[in-house]
Amino acid sequence: MSTQAATAAARRSKITPEREAELYEAVLCLLREGGYDAVTMEGVASRTKCGKATLYRQWGTKPQLVTAALAARRCAVFTGIDTGTLAGDLHEAARIASARNERDTELMEAVAQAYLQHPDLRTALRETVIAPEVAAIDAVVQRAVERGEVAADNPAIAFVAPSFMGLLRIERLLEDRFPDASAARAFVDAVLLPVLRVDG
Repeated sequence: MSTQAATAAARRSKITPEREAELYEAVLCLLREGGYDAVTMEGVASRTKCGKATLYRQWGTKPQLVTAALAARRCAVFTGIDTGTLAGDLHEAARIASARNERDTELMEAVAQAYLQHPDLRTALRETVIAPEVAAIDAVVQRAVERGEVAADNPAIAFVAPSFMGLLRIERLLEDRFPDASAARAFVDAVLLPVLRVDG
């Protein structure tokens, strides 16, 4: 955890978990209804009967509040995946990712658009939401290296997380939908596994 994140966490400790969840839900509702630009400190304060000054004191900026709400919702999607095989781990990551995308399309689209348009939000999301997921996928591959399934010097290792997470976004642009479980699994089988496995 960065110094900035630790400081923010210490400040938020004065708010009960229930109240924090209520504030985060208000942020997510505003995102779904009108996108990132519709989220304001005033709007969140009004919906939750919370003082605007409290929001600024606890989170500092709108990007930090939005990022915290998204991070709390995601709960480290890929962390903890460990089936014992590379194929099993990647198939499980594909299943989880496709299931989550189908559940909240409006929220995903609002965040994706804002990510490109707002550098301050992009920076916050990279540190708090994206980096842990990339690290979790990297850990899946590292365990496969340690088991001898993937050669340690395989140049494809560096591209697994970007490729996997990129699929979750690009298919929406090309096919007007997020990839379902079968499409995500097919990507793992046809693209990732053949270039990674020693016996591939």
